Amino acid sequence: MIRVLVAEDQSAVRAGLVLILGSAPDIEVVGEAADGEQAVELARRLRPDLVLMDVQMPRLDGVSATRRVVAEQLADVLVLTTFDLDEYVFGALRAGAAGFLLKNTEAKDLITAVRTVAAGEGIVAPAVTRRLIAEFAAKPVRESAADPAVLGDLTRREREVLSCLGEGLSNAAIAVRLDMAEATVKTHVSRLLGKLGLRSRVQAAVLAQELGI
Repeated sequence: MIRVLVAEDQSAVRAGLVLILGSAPDIEVVGEAADGEQAVELARRLRPDLVLMDVQMPRLDGVSATRRVVAEQLADVLVLTTFDLDEYVFGALRAGAAGFLLKNTEAKDLITAVRTVAAGEGIVAPAVTRRLIAEFAAKPVRESAADPAVLGDLTRREREVLSCLGEGLSNAAIAVRLDMAEATVKTHVSRLLGKLGLRSRVQAAVLAQELGI
């Protein structure tokens, strides 16, 4: 079972999310939080596999709550919001979120996203992905806080995989692009995340974009 904590301040929306997730035979909602502080507290106590995190919440916003949950390695975080503004997208992904979806996502796609993140793959809504790509494409000389020196420990193959992550490719697509087994791709992703000190492949994708590789 995939154990999920739902953090959403609007009770009606939260109830709807719980209902949708509860309809999946392999997903169990183990807790509900009405604000960011409660989300962090429950994540510490319940240790869910994944936190479905709203961005705009009282007491502590979703981006800050995500940063705490990820920093303490309490769970993976899938951010869900009505907003697709860059400040929320970049804020959530840099905080370590493993995925970012808009609230107009279909129920079946939400369930698929939870399963995808729980399986160790990042996911970003197509509309958000387009904005991310457009953002980096429009600012090729964008100032980055990332230091290219962090790539020094990566092998040539790991750099190639990182570059593919920056394009938003799935493990299957990377396997085809680089002519290797999907299991080998997963191994490379795991190793490069460890070397770079990153929590998720989505963070790796953002880093790849920032470094222009």
